[in-house]
Amino acid sequence: MTSRTAPPATAASKAAAAYQATQGGALDVDRAFYDRFAGVRHELVDSFEIPIRSGRAWTVPEGHLCRILTVEGPQVGDLNVWNLHDPRERMWAARTRQLQRAHISTYDRIWSTLPFLRPLLTVTDDTLSDYGVDGDGGRVHDLLGTRCDPYVNRMLTGEDFDFHCHSNLVRAVLPYGLTEFDVHDVLNVFQCTGLNDDDQYFMKDCPARVGDHFEFFAETDLLCALSTCPGGDLSVPLWGPDARDPLDVCRPLGVEVYRPDPALLEGWSSPGRAAYRNLHGMRRPDFVEAAG
Repeated sequence: MTSRTAPPATAASKAAAAYQATQGGALDVDRAFYDRFAGVRHELVDSFEIPIRSGRAWTVPEGHLCRILTVEGPQVGDLNVWNLHDPRERMWAARTRQLQRAHISTYDRIWSTLPFLRPLLTVTDDTLSDYGVDGDGGRVHDLLGTRCDPYVNRMLTGEDFDFHCHSNLVRAVLPYGLTEFDVHDVLNVFQCTGLNDDDQYFMKDCPARVGDHFEFFAETDLLCALSTCPGGDLSVPLWGPDARDPLDVCRPLGVEVYRPDPALLEGWSSPGRAAYRNLHGMRRPDFVEAAG
């Protein structure tokens, strides 16, 4: 009988990524285009801070840059993204993990849900890009996990707490006509996570420092919402025997939106929605064709 035991991991047997980029294809990013924005002063059109344990939503016009900053030190932020004009199109964390990676950085993209399936944004700058993989297998800017929420908290602790990232995001999007049902799985900006030897999700202290940033280019008009996680820099356990209120390690996050010189956008156009015709492989045959 053939053994079902997984073979030991070796450098030679490392599995290839399932989704491969082909030259000129949808996953082949024009890095030279996005490099145009590096080291150039852009026009600042919006700037604000999000206080601790709160959330805020804002718009980023297509062809603009948005930068999230750690203004006072390490702090995790939970990011949601929608098409500004049709919030049914929103970031798809699971497909982005497959098409890009589970922790994203410069030149990676956030992809949208079906039936749209196109890049909503492309990461253009990341001061933590050199963090790599730490000794525990931790990496930064996480798509593995999702937002903390009061439902799980109540289940684990028996207590209600209405300033989880889910709650903050819900309050943030209400002025834009969205509701709790529109809040979705997040990009955990500045968050260091991974899977342990038992394939369980872990979180580590945020490695960001004052002035670190995560910057992206809006491929279409975007509505964004960000929560300053009530866990702060995640140096304090949120659940379990050592858990306590991590209020002292909570810090604000900054957001800046920039308009690049239009000359830098030469040759770029907002990506169209998926070319598939939405028939899902089914075509009702013509009666005459069927009879013949």
